[in-house]
Amino acid sequence: MALLWRTALGIAVVGGTTLLLSQRWIAVVVGVVAALWVAWSGTRCVTNALEGIEPIAASIGRPSAAKEKPWPEPAYDQMEGLVDALRMSAGEVARQLGASSESRRKLEALLDSMQDAVTSVDAAGRIVWANEAMRELVEDSSGTVRAGHSLVQTIRAPEVLECVQEALEHGQFAEKRPVSLPLGRTFAVSASPMPEGGAVVVMQDITHVEQVERTQREFVANVSHELRTPLTSISGYVETLLEDERTGLFFTPQVREFLEAIYKSARRMARLTDDLLAMAKVDSGEQKLRPQPVEVSILLQEAEDAVAALVKEKHGVLEIGEFPDAEVIADLDAIVQVLSNLIENALNYGRSTGQGKDGDGALVVLSAEVVTTGAPEICFCVEDFGAGIASEHVSRLFERFYRVDKTRSRESGGTGLGLSIAKHIVEAHRGRMWVESELGRGSRFCFTLPLAEPAREQPAA
Repeated sequence: MALLWRTALGIAVVGGTTLLLSQRWIAVVVGVVAALWVAWSGTRCVTNALEGIEPIAASIGRPSAAKEKPWPEPAYDQMEGLVDALRMSAGEVARQLGASSESRRKLEALLDSMQDAVTSVDAAGRIVWANEAMRELVEDSSGTVRAGHSLVQTIRAPEVLECVQEALEHGQFAEKRPVSLPLGRTFAVSASPMPEGGAVVVMQDITHVEQVERTQREFVANVSHELRTPLTSISGYVETLLEDERTGLFFTPQVREFLEAIYKSARRMARLTDDLLAMAKVDSGEQKLRPQPVEVSILLQEAEDAVAALVKEKHGVLEIGEFPDAEVIADLDAIVQVLSNLIENALNYGRSTGQGKDGDGALVVLSAEVVTTGAPEICFCVEDFGAGIASEHVSRLFERFYRVDKTRSRESGGTGLGLSIAKHIVEAHRGRMWVESELGRGSRFCFTLPLAEPAREQPAA
């Protein structure tokens, strides 16, 4: 009996344990199933929401996407804020891209309508874009314009490539004129650097302008040359008559006045023809300069000798101020012409010193000094102590035929070309020319010339 009870008790314990274990496994299985269901539901929610966001995100950057079909509504309220934000961003980006594309089309149409050839290059000199005029120009001369190709492969003119290279390397506006291309056409080339790198190149056809200017130069040169002979004859005959009067041939005061007026006008016209011929040579490039090392003292002495007769005639005083013991790179005759022109102007417009025969002579000071800033240069100055020049005239002094006081210039024989010729000569020497003036205190006309490098001593053998 006891055995029976023990056996029954053991069976009950084992059965209870088995039931307990089976209940735990059922709980585990139920938990796993519930977790899988929750995960699947959450994944489905996110997937549905992303499926609604995906077309909106994909439309960003495509201006036409908003017109294709309406975007789906968000599947869940939790995504509504994000979808609205993306929808607004997509619309704004689409509007901006549309406006940018429209502006680009308008700009391209505007540049294509230009007669000037325009192209843009990147920092490496590769073509980015070209207008219709540039494409036609290249097709007529050498080939085709292709984006991504080097400008060197497209345009063979060295002047154009030098202009572009200068703009790319130094980041400054560069210009070349005139530039001859095949088919007998002449261009003015300019290159402007862009802030993000690269440059814009503009080629303006100036073939007709160059032809007109060449015709004008030839006309002026021919007329001036033809006028020189009769003017020389007139001046010579009148001067002979006036000399004969001093040797015994007498004229009435009125006749003598007429002869002096004729002589003065003939000399003025002769000077005008000489200046016109000089300007024509400068413009055409016929005036060949031969710069070489010249001592500053020699330049000043040659200029003083060249104007000695004029200084005596004007009853003026020319003083040589301080100057350095140095050499400059200059064409001696050309720079003496510049200094003579400036000294003559100073004698005409300077203030009287009271030292002349009639008390009407002007004091002029000629000096030179070393410029320490920038490249080594020598600055030459011609200073007078006259009435000075008003500020509104200073910027136009070097224009052709411009005169501050036309009446006084006519009386003194001025042509209005001297300063323009002088500036051309100085700039041909790679120098600069300017004027400093103050009313009541006179004027200083200055220009610079490159300083010659000192000769290097040869090493001892």
